[in-house]
Amino acid sequence: MKNYGRLAAALIVLALQASRPVAAQTDTSPPKEADLTAKVDELQRELEDVRAQLVALKKDGKTGDAPAPGASASPTPAASGSTTPTIASLLGPTSLSGFVDMYYGYNANQPATRSTGFHVFDAQTNQFALNLVELVVDKAPDAAASRTGYHVALGFGQAINAVNGSEPTAGLGFDQYLKEAYFSYLAPVGKGLQVDLGKFVTPNGAEVIETKDNWNYSRGLLFNYAIPFYHFGMRAKYTFNDKYSLTGYVVNGWNNLVDNNTGKTYGMSLGWNPTKKWSVSQNYMVGPEQASNSDYRQLWDTVIAYSPTSKWSFMVNGDYGRGDRIVGLKRPVFWTGVAGYVKYVVNPKYTFATRYEYYNDHDGFTTGTVQHFNEVTETFEHTIANHILTRLEYRHDMSNQPTFLKGVTPVLAQDTATAGLVFMFDSREAK
Repeated sequence: MKNYGRLAAALIVLALQASRPVAAQTDTSPPKEADLTAKVDELQRELEDVRAQLVALKKDGKTGDAPAPGASASPTPAASGSTTPTIASLLGPTSLSGFVDMYYGYNANQPATRSTGFHVFDAQTNQFALNLVELVVDKAPDAAASRTGYHVALGFGQAINAVNGSEPTAGLGFDQYLKEAYFSYLAPVGKGLQVDLGKFVTPNGAEVIETKDNWNYSRGLLFNYAIPFYHFGMRAKYTFNDKYSLTGYVVNGWNNLVDNNTGKTYGMSLGWNPTKKWSVSQNYMVGPEQASNSDYRQLWDTVIAYSPTSKWSFMVNGDYGRGDRIVGLKRPVFWTGVAGYVKYVVNPKYTFATRYEYYNDHDGFTTGTVQHFNEVTETFEHTIANHILTRLEYRHDMSNQPTFLKGVTPVLAQDTATAGLVFMFDSREAK
């Protein structure tokens, strides 16, 4: 090795210098005893320095070239501290997330249409089906970094088809795959007033479009018939403190990018969290939804949630809507509904959830028939590796009218079973 070779050469040179005869000196005069003693002492010191370097090299176990005395060694690649870039570091303040949601549905009535009546998102029966594939790009506004932000959510599957099905341009353009798309600005008002402009999901209801964020796999009757899916327009939210928040809305209406009249729908949401265990959300919307601007649809929506322990959670949702006019009815139509939820977390991997609903379409405006429903759903959830969610669900629907199909015959009830699988990803969790 190079270091040991150099040291050996230095030892040989020192030895030769120490052993040279005095007669080899250019000075022919006899050397003095003091001069010889000084020369021997100098060679002894140099030899001790070489020995010290040799001991240090053996102790460190280095095999490369030894640095020159007084020079600092260059850091090796392992000591430089460099790491492989992650997705989160590459995206910066922007996050990328999404999921793939699939299911297999079974209807004991075996409807001839192979479609389960009055179910939304999970209507296909006796077959595998794609509920929703969603991709979300999000950058939240921040007063310290950047007051602007954006949120874009794209979807593909039965759920997004149902959400955008009432849009006049549905199926004609790119907007059929758009779940949300809005620009955000955090105005310097008090603690911050966030203003969003674009398409966003409705604030109403206890359930949302994404399966992973609900307690049950299927969506309830209130989600499908009592409230809208989304709005297009503007909203502004101000959070006073950790207990109160207020949001105002000015939108085109219910489920439309292109308005069908010249009026606008206005709304307000009040969020109240009296304690960490309780949360209350009160929503109200009013505006013309038919071609005539004279008939104003109103919706009152209330959601109350209570979590007494880390294992038990309860939720109640109530809806009351009225205002539209139909031929043959002198008064405005109205509909009412209530839903109750119970969730029990056995451990981080296993959860049970129960839902009960009562929905009354008093004038047949939302379902097409004057009828009322009762619905009970039991869901078992198993989480695998934090990114894979599985759910097994049994649901029983009943109506006071023969509105469900058994083969081709209308009957009063139906029983369904569903097995769902959701795979999720989020760049903010990347390591």
